[in-house]
Amino acid sequence: MDQRKVAIICSKGGLDEVYPSLILANAARQSGIEAFIFFTFWGLDAITESKVDHLHVNMAGNASSPMPTVLAGLPGMENLAATMMMKRMEQLDLPGVREMLEILDDSGTQLYACELAMEMFGRTQEDLIPQVIDVITAGDFYQMSEGAQIIFT
Repeated sequence: MDQRKVAIICSKGGLDEVYPSLILANAARQSGIEAFIFFTFWGLDAITESKVDHLHVNMAGNASSPMPTVLAGLPGMENLAATMMMKRMEQLDLPGVREMLEILDDSGTQLYACELAMEMFGRTQEDLIPQVIDVITAGDFYQMSEGAQIIFT
């Protein structure tokens, strides 16, 4: 029987948007499923050294937000929402994004950055956290994900 594998595309960079990719990859590895995450567009923020510890929660325009849009767009609301979310995650003993990426790397999850998105945002591999294996193209992603369940977050 072939090894099960999952390819997760992380395209968004909000704190609340990055965690689903990380949690799904962690659950896959704990279940013995090979996993890799392809970070593209704003998802690159989760693996960029200068940004990984400063992800926000976008409240404005979020249809599920209990906060009215007029308030959600006020300065400082993203930081406030992120702080509240991080406090709740600490209560649940959920690791921060950087620690979660280290755990994933230790478990064998393969982390990749999208070459085109890197070029668009003017980033280099040196800008990324050390756990990122490589910068790859969409074509490389298709090669790697052959036979994998693909999840887009």
